[in-house]
Amino acid sequence: MLQVTGKKTFCLVLNLKEVIAFYEVIDLECTFLVEENGYAYMRCDGDAVRLLEVDTPEAKSAMRQHMVYIDIASADAFWSQHQAFLESLPDSTARAPFDQPYLQREVHIYDPGGTILMIGHDIRPR
Repeated sequence: MLQVTGKKTFCLVLNLKEVIAFYEVIDLECTFLVEENGYAYMRCDGDAVRLLEVDTPEAKSAMRQHMVYIDIASADAFWSQHQAFLESLPDSTARAPFDQPYLQREVHIYDPGGTILMIGHDIRPR
């Protein structure tokens, strides 16, 4: 039987240092880096995202097809904490908190590698 010990998202990036710096601003910490191989491990509250620097035509075309969902306590609190940074990004890079029909409140952010970060919380009636 398969014994899962964890699951982590892999994001392909063109510029590893740029994406690490971006993620650090939104509270992910680079806890492992193999710069010569273009690999980084970004952690936050017991979860993680893996970054892999690539430079192939196939990878470049696939980059804007990646999405990462990060469950948090409050999308509104996240937005408030990072609002100045998020509003300084180019147009259409960050979307303020909004409600989804599937009962999640989310912030959407494109990271510099083109991955869509969907950061949200459950808003089902209790």
